[in-house]
Order: sequence, then C-alpha cells, then structure tokens
Amino acid sequence: MKILDWYILKRYLMTFTMMLLLFIPIGITVHLAEKIGKILDSDASMPEILQYFLDFTIYFAHLLFPLFLFLSVIWFTSKLANNTEIVAFLSSGVSFTRFLRPYLIGATIVGLFSLLLGMYLAPKASEGFNDFTYKHLKKSKKAIDNVNVFRQINDNEIIYVSSFNTKNNYGSNFTLEHFEGNKLKYKITANTIKYVPEDTIYRLIEYTKRDVLDHEDKIESLRRKDTLFDFKVEDLIPVIYAAETKDYGDLKRFIEAEEAKGSAHVGRFQLVLYRKWSLPVSVFILTIIAVAVSSIKRRGGMGVNLALGICIAMVFVFFDKVFGVMAEQSDFPPLIAVWFPNFIFGILATYLLYNAKR
Repeated sequence: MKILDWYILKRYLMTFTMMLLLFIPIGITVHLAEKIGKILDSDASMPEILQYFLDFTIYFAHLLFPLFLFLSVIWFTSKLANNTEIVAFLSSGVSFTRFLRPYLIGATIVGLFSLLLGMYLAPKASEGFNDFTYKHLKKSKKAIDNVNVFRQINDNEIIYVSSFNTKNNYGSNFTLEHFEGNKLKYKITANTIKYVPEDTIYRLIEYTKRDVLDHEDKIESLRRKDTLFDFKVEDLIPVIYAAETKDYGDLKRFIEAEEAKGSAHVGRFQLVLYRKWSLPVSVFILTIIAVAVSSIKRRGGMGVNLALGICIAMVFVFFDKVFGVMAEQSDFPPLIAVWFPNFIFGILATYLLYNAKR
C-alpha cells in the first residue's frame, strides 16, 4: 500500500472515530437529561445505572453507525478538496478509481466491525438497555405489550389472548384449543386470565371448557377457576424487542420457533435479522456517495457539502424507516423493506460516482 492509501485510510478511520467520540457523549447527555427524573425515582442501583448507560452507548452507536460514517467521510474529504489535495492527487496521474481504493479498504474495515457489532455486541447491549427501561423506567405506565396474540405452544395446543397487560399480568378473551392429530379434543375459554405469581397459577374468570365427544359435547362452566397450564406467562406476553437481544444464530432459531407458533411479529423479527447484513453493505454505498459528493471543491466550502450530505442522510433514514414500518404493519416482505433503500442509494452512488469521474 502506497503513501496515498495510508494517508487517506488513516484520515478515514481517525475522522470516523472522532465523530463517534463527539456525538456519543452528546447522545448520552440528551438521553440523561430526558430520563434523569425517572432514573432518580427508580430503585436502580448505581452499578445498574452505569451499565445501562454503557449499553445505551453501544446501542446508540450501532443505531446511527452509517450516518456517523457518512458525515465523517464528507467532512474529511471536503477538507481535502478545499485544500486542493484531491486536485494534486488526480493531477499526478492517479485515476479517480485508484483514489477511491483506500476509501473502500476503510469501508471494509468499518463494515466488518459493524457486522461483528450487529451479530454479537449490539444484541447484548440492547438486552441490557431494554431490560432496564422496562424494569425501572416504564413500570408506572400502563403496558399493553401485545394485542391479538395467537400462537402454538406445543404440538397439540394453541392459545389466543386479545391483549395482555404486563403490569398486572392480566389478559382478555383467552382461548386454549387442544388437538390430537387433526381432531379438536377440548376447548377452554375465559373472559379474562390472570397470572398469580405467588401461587404460580392462572386465574380464569367466566371459565368454560367444552370437551368434544363422539355423540354429545360436555360443557363445564364456572364463575372462577384457578388452574395450571403447560405454557409460561411469557407466551402470553412475547416481548416486542426480543429479536434485538439475540445474536445471529439464536435469532434464526427464534424466528423459526415464532413461525411455528404463528406469531404476528415474525416480520418485525425478520427485519432485525436482515439488517445485520444490510448495514455493512450500506457502509460501502454511503462511503461512495460521500466521496462523490465531497470530492469536488464547491463555492461555499465545506458547509455546502455537509448540507448536501445531511439531506442525503435524512432521505436514507426516511426510506429505511418507512419501509421498516410497512414490513412491520403489513404483509410487505421484510427482505425487500431492508434492501430496497440500499438498492435505491446504490443506483444513486453509481450515478454520482460516474459524474465525479468525469
């Protein structure tokens, strides 16, 4: 690798690191200012609070990883352009493609790091961050985490609950159906179901059990019935952020299990899985766009390049969020939702790179 490659690669990695060190403390400060009242009112210990902010740092860095990279590349490449260093490079006979090579090497290093972060480190941090949030910061709120939970809990039984409140372990419109083969053997319904942790039982109100017999069904009705079930209370309250807390292997197995149970949130979980691969690719795309936009010396200096870069970054985030919501709330394929922004901005990167070469 020649002096030019080392020079640009060093600037690439150093500026990106400095961007992280600059914005992460700002994010922590803003988050602390927003949550300080709830943290002080909670019963969390100091080690728990410090661990929470460490997890938040990793979670926040991973969430905005491509944007930090994009802005850092625009920043230092604009400085090179304003100092006419890029003109000197190209005038010495270096082609634009050759000039781009150290950027792609840097993108490879950052992309591998983002892959490692997304596969293993960020899930652990997300688990700690979300656990602390739900345990200490949201415990006073009404928390209906799931609506219309319908899932198969084993080979023979399917449960349904229209809603479940995690604050008091209380659910509405509960149904359990037990099959043997393809034949329904009995069905249990109740207006409400409540988990009683002191006795590890379920309390059913307006309980009805219908045994399906060959000649005549047998019906049992009670105003209240305390009973045991094979499923856990977590089966009634599948945590929405569960996919974010699992590494790649565990996440794939988790999605397979949720598909077998008929979970309504499979699309949300698949989004998290596909984004682990799409993020490193977006690092390359955004790097090319940043170089193409900022390698030209413009009237107005770095401010124009930064303004243009911020606009492009906002559009990228907009596309990513819109298609993510579409996949979560509808039948829109999660694979397309994750990769479509990269496809669109890949075309933009090709166009801008072609014009930059000219």
